[in-house]
Amino acid sequence: MNRKWVGSLLIVILLGIGGWMFFNSFYNSGGQYDTDSKEGISILEVDAQEAGERPIKTFDLTAQATEWDIGEEKKVNAWTYNGTVPGEALRVTEDDFVRVHLKNELDVPVTIHWHGVILPNKMDGVPGLTQDAVQPGESFTYEFIANDPGTYWYHSHQHSAVQVDKGLYGSFVIEKKEPEYERDEFFLLDEWATGSDSQNSLNMGGMRQGHMSGDGEMDTKQLYNTFTVNGKIGKDIEPLVMEKGETARLRFVNAGYQQHQLVFPEGSMKVIANDAGEVTGEKGSSQVVEIAPGERIDVAYTKQGEETEVIAENPVVENAEDMKIPVVSKENGDIQNSIPVSSSSDIADGTSYGSEELLFETTPEADVTYDMDLSMGMTMGEGMSFQINDQTFPETPPIRVEEGNIVKVHITNSGMMNHPMHLHGHRFQVASKNGTAYGNPIVKDLIHVKPGEEYVVYFEANNKGEWLFHCHDNNHADLGMVTVVDYQGVYSPFNIEEQLRSTN
Repeated sequence: MNRKWVGSLLIVILLGIGGWMFFNSFYNSGGQYDTDSKEGISILEVDAQEAGERPIKTFDLTAQATEWDIGEEKKVNAWTYNGTVPGEALRVTEDDFVRVHLKNELDVPVTIHWHGVILPNKMDGVPGLTQDAVQPGESFTYEFIANDPGTYWYHSHQHSAVQVDKGLYGSFVIEKKEPEYERDEFFLLDEWATGSDSQNSLNMGGMRQGHMSGDGEMDTKQLYNTFTVNGKIGKDIEPLVMEKGETARLRFVNAGYQQHQLVFPEGSMKVIANDAGEVTGEKGSSQVVEIAPGERIDVAYTKQGEETEVIAENPVVENAEDMKIPVVSKENGDIQNSIPVSSSSDIADGTSYGSEELLFETTPEADVTYDMDLSMGMTMGEGMSFQINDQTFPETPPIRVEEGNIVKVHITNSGMMNHPMHLHGHRFQVASKNGTAYGNPIVKDLIHVKPGEEYVVYFEANNKGEWLFHCHDNNHADLGMVTVVDYQGVYSPFNIEEQLRSTN
């Protein structure tokens, strides 16, 4: 097996049931989210954005099949934007008008979702909901204003459990007009299944063992056996060249489905941003940063000495030796991948530090309250599923809002696996964890909810459209863990059932 495989399909194969049966039902069954309603105005007519006098930044991205060399004599059959994994790095400046021409040279439909970017609904890249997928040989142009500086990334949202898994993703940065750091680097973390010994099946015993140990990663750990940084493994990871005392902004994105814990040299790093938002003034100092699937964390890293240093996966994690970023001096280019990595109990995650700019100065009074229970179950005739309120999409109850509503979402994970829950088109404020309020709330668009945990988040319904709220372990989303923030008075003109028929 020489490429990453589809976790959802493997789960269903384990149970002797065809994965495509569920995929068909995912899109075709009637549900509480009514895709046929055409009341109000179309999302295509909402919040149109024009360039005006702004600078226009134009990019061309071509989706194409590529044999990608990840290093150490390992190759994968990848799907790429512009022939590389990750795809072309896109950088713009705040207030730029962004225009991206997508051409599809694959034999399957694709899209681009601009993960974390606040933009008009029709540019969100969700097939069957905000656009028709771009068919083989066809093109589509995305246009939006880069309003909010920060770290983002782009990826396909067409059957993303497969397409992101195969490499259809890239980095996207909206820079401030006056950058704070002269050095600014981007690192995309990912997992792959490679070689004949790849972990390509699940077993119920392992899942039970994982549950007993409190490890919510048992599915991804069985599916993937190779870690990459910017599409490369181990000794083939491009070194970061820095001199002693030099400081750089390092932007990290987890494009995979397994959480990663990066260990930094002691005293070298401070967390400065999370999900495109700056954290509180003192900044966050730690030695280990945990990054959930789909999450973005920025750090200010200062090289401590003249010798080679390393930023690496926590050594207690299996396959950690794959994920080591060497930091070398120009005078000392020796890349010593044998440098020991010591882990620390001081781990910073996505909610460790509060945000500089809050959505709400005090806990707001909610107009809409939604209880979101995350669980795992069996669906009659379809096999294993990942559920919201005991239902799989599109049967999951939508979050129905009117423009201007304050929305409270109480998220509880009653299952045995981790669920990084991502909201499109909005940011939310995390108010509490396990019933305890945060002294310094944090504003995010993704919250990593582990087994037994519960969070309360608030957001304002201030971006009309039809927006996904889903697990960013896309294997879980593909098996049902998706709902929709459904604005009253607007509708999607696209048809999810027709979308599926066009892909088969």
